[in-house]
This record gives sequence, structure tokens and C-alpha cells, in this order.
Amino acid sequence: MRSYDEPMPTVTIKVAKAQLSQLIAKVCRGEEIIIARGKKPVVKLVALPVVQKGPRTPGAWKGKISWTADAFDPLTDQELKDLGWE
Repeated sequence: MRSYDEPMPTVTIKVAKAQLSQLIAKVCRGEEIIIARGKKPVVKLVALPVVQKGPRTPGAWKGKISWTADAFDPLTDQELKDLGWE
């Protein structure tokens, strides 16, 4: 991780396009990178937070989803027309 007194690495758009995979790898290791148009900084490349998912539980949605009796009936000609599927 970078300390707050160190300047953030800056690359131009041209370099970012040519080295995108390497820049993404650095960002995934915790670095933040500024992308500049010429000498003007325009974007900061940062990693998304990692979402920790718990184990899946079979049947967790049981009783939470419902539908009407006609939910799976074929659509009428008018419904198809309204949807643009004439």
C-alpha cells in the first residue's frame, strides 16, 4: 500500500491502453493509479472491494417467491403485439 505522502503513480491514456493488464494487476495488489490526458489527471484507477459471500443454503428462498396461476400461460396475440413480437 502507498503511504499518503507518496505521490500516486500517473500514466497517460496512451500508456494505460498499452499496459492495461499490468495496471489492473497493480491495482488488484492495492495500488491506486491516476490516468491523465496529457498532463491533466482525469481518472483514478482503483480496485473494487472484495465481497465475501457466505455458504449457499439450499431452500433459502422457499416461501419467498410466488406467482399467479396464469404466469406460465402462453401470451395472447395482443400481448405479443404490445411487446413487438407480432
